[in-house]
Amino acid sequence: MNIVDILSFTYNQIFLPYEMYFRILISAVLGFFIGLDRSSKNKPAGLRTYTYVTVASTLITLVSIYSAEILSSPNSGTMMDPMRLASQIITGLGFLGAGVILKDGLNVKGLTSAAMIFFAGGVGVGIGAGFYGIVIFATIITFILTKLSGLLEKRSLMKLRKLSTSKRSKISS
Repeated sequence: MNIVDILSFTYNQIFLPYEMYFRILISAVLGFFIGLDRSSKNKPAGLRTYTYVTVASTLITLVSIYSAEILSSPNSGTMMDPMRLASQIITGLGFLGAGVILKDGLNVKGLTSAAMIFFAGGVGVGIGAGFYGIVIFATIITFILTKLSGLLEKRSLMKLRKLSTSKRSKISS
């Protein structure tokens, strides 16, 4: 038995029958990863929220795809659109995200949390549809870029504070 035969056997006999479960697992891990970042910043939406959003989105996408396969009959004229439920996920995520956004005078809070809930839903739909590579890549790139943007925001905020402090000291002297 060569390596190709072993990989083929592993894929066909182990991975394929349990692929739905792997999708849920991958989705939960990615949701946890996203939530961990938010929890480390003491944000209200954290580990559980993002894990629930990614897993629920994956689950609904899986149900939609597999029910379309099972319930559609080729010669009956019955056609099902497996992504119709996925579009409803997006609507629900918009509603959930809107509930996170708070306006207090001129300050708006919760936009990043709302965007991340939307992103987590996209991760769930993507994994549910089987797009592992692009979803994992998008999650890693987003994580790296948000860390980088956080550092840049801190740096520019420090410069503004330093500039503001130096202007105040010039005015008072």
